[in-house]
Amino acid sequence: MNKAPKALIAAAKKLRTQLDPLPFSEPIACVYNPLHYAWSAHEKYLKLYASSPCRVFLLGMNPGPWGMAQTGVPFGEINAVRDYLQIETPIDKPSPEHPKRPIEGFQCSRSEVSGRRLWGLFSEKYPDPADFFSEHFVANYCPLVFMDAGARNITPDKIPAAEIAPLDAACDEHLQQCLKILQPEFAVGVGAYAESCIKRVCASNKSLSQISISKILHPSPASPAANRDWAGQATKQLHAAGIW
Repeated sequence: MNKAPKALIAAAKKLRTQLDPLPFSEPIACVYNPLHYAWSAHEKYLKLYASSPCRVFLLGMNPGPWGMAQTGVPFGEINAVRDYLQIETPIDKPSPEHPKRPIEGFQCSRSEVSGRRLWGLFSEKYPDPADFFSEHFVANYCPLVFMDAGARNITPDKIPAAEIAPLDAACDEHLQQCLKILQPEFAVGVGAYAESCIKRVCASNKSLSQISISKILHPSPASPAANRDWAGQATKQLHAAGIW
């Protein structure tokens, strides 16, 4: 019996509760937590696709504004979530909601480039998502979306050390739980930040020391390198790591 979905759902609920009271100061003016308003889709993702043991665990940083922020699914570009992952549920509204960053759920017309690239590569190699998830799972380190007063995105690596410490403590604990539940052979950071989080958590727990850690280039269009055949570069990195 696959107990991974139930265990990951419990872990996500715990993380959601731990993060709720954390304060953040300027320039952060608004914080969204899709584990609240997009929980129905996130829970469905875990129920449908989490399985243990999982050979390859891929970790992103935090939700993009037009991806997981809208759909509750890691790297959750809307068309990929709806058409490839076969998930579409009603999405509620965060409170407060920034007027320049509305949450429209699956009605959102914007496309998250990072998610389109990531899920595009996986769906091309594994046309049936069941084949992909029989060996892989995709998660995010931090579920929160941060923005300044003008609705510009702020990534966790830009948050002051005093405020990031309690956030990292909760997210590290959650990541550790995910790794223990899924028991991956390989853990892949999607980008250097996520890789560093995996290394830190695995180094602090002997039971995770056997996991092979590597990274792939983050698919964000903000990275000039990612705009030059990201899929080809990521595929080479996964081959070099012995994963594909």
